[in-house]
Amino acid sequence: MRWPWSSDSDQNDKANNQKPSSSRSVPSLFHWWSDDRPLSWRDTLNAPNWQRDAIVSTLLTGTALFCIGFYRSWLRRVPTVAHLSPDWYRTRRGRLLGRVTSVGDGDNFRLFHTPGGRLAGWGIWRRVPTERNQLRDRTLHIRLAGIDAPECAHFGRPAQPHSDAALAFLRDMILHQRVRAHIFRQDQYGRVVAQVFVRPRGFLLPRWRRRDVGEEMLRRGWATVYEAKDERYSEFGGRRAEYEALERRAKERGIGMWAGGGGKGPDGKRGLWERVKGWVGMETKEVEVESPREYKNRMAREETKGRKEEK
Repeated sequence: MRWPWSSDSDQNDKANNQKPSSSRSVPSLFHWWSDDRPLSWRDTLNAPNWQRDAIVSTLLTGTALFCIGFYRSWLRRVPTVAHLSPDWYRTRRGRLLGRVTSVGDGDNFRLFHTPGGRLAGWGIWRRVPTERNQLRDRTLHIRLAGIDAPECAHFGRPAQPHSDAALAFLRDMILHQRVRAHIFRQDQYGRVVAQVFVRPRGFLLPRWRRRDVGEEMLRRGWATVYEAKDERYSEFGGRRAEYEALERRAKERGIGMWAGGGGKGPDGKRGLWERVKGWVGMETKEVEVESPREYKNRMAREETKGRKEEK
């Protein structure tokens, strides 16, 4: 009803103010989303919007592909050596984080791959198996790069002197510990040659300082620098000179497997500590020490001679 004192302009303003809110226009800032048309539930229900659908589909597809790629590169577990593709070697992906489940010799062990570490729940709600039947075909055989430890008894060959001590030292350092292996390649026996790092045990020891396992074996005198008949199987991770210096120092000090060697280095000269012991009358009897490579060569010659005699 129109009041006598009202004007036409007042009626028009009132009509404009009573428009439903659903017919308001979206600001021009979002024209790419709404085509700058008034929005209403009845008009936009089941109405296609190609720009919006394309953007949403692209975002969802990109997110899914990123998650799949991240999982395949960083969170997918590698059960055995056979599952390592060639691009794993000598790349940033070629770093395996895992827990050592067993140590079979002075220079090789079994690793259960735990990608992501504690951030992925390993050791918190995801447990590493401990039973042998649970670990079958689920571990990687790792060989320490650049070193050769005294051989234990296997393949019908007797154990080399100091093999038990070298094995015990390696077990004490890495067994059931989390290690990081920088893998290089596979050797002729199907093992992964890797440079392995472990953090020291103990509350007072600096946990941020990683120790090179091969370097520690050489420093304590329980291994030699690896000598291969074929250079293709030699791998040092760029640290060959450092490894040779550590072996030479252990020989001069007469520690580990070199304890009976009179403290002589590769050049036949004695180190300072052995010279001091000689000056004070603590001279020790020198015993010839057979390196792992010399032991393998001697065993190969004896086996070849035995086969010829059988014929």
